[in-house]
Amino acid sequence: MMSVVPVSYYLVLSAILFGLGVIAFVFKRNIITIFMAIELMLNAVNLAFVAFARAHNQLDGLVFVFFVIVVAAAEAAVGLAIVITVYQNRQTLNIDRINLLKF
Repeated sequence: MMSVVPVSYYLVLSAILFGLGVIAFVFKRNIITIFMAIELMLNAVNLAFVAFARAHNQLDGLVFVFFVIVVAAAEAAVGLAIVITVYQNRQTLNIDRINLLKF
């Protein structure tokens, strides 16, 4: 027999992951770490969507998860291209040392 895990456990885990992503986004100074924090927040939202979809036996949440995954993949591709370009031009990935508005 399978044990049923309550939806609240998934939501608490999703909130913890999202909170860790926000904390990393705010306090980290490396571009790669910031992109990883954004991905962590997107995955936390995906977990919440899947938990609600499973609890209500609806496929709507899974459709949203598909779109979030597509957006995350596009963000990763474009973000990596931007990171590579910034590193080639500035020789650093530290946010404090990168100021693209100054010459």
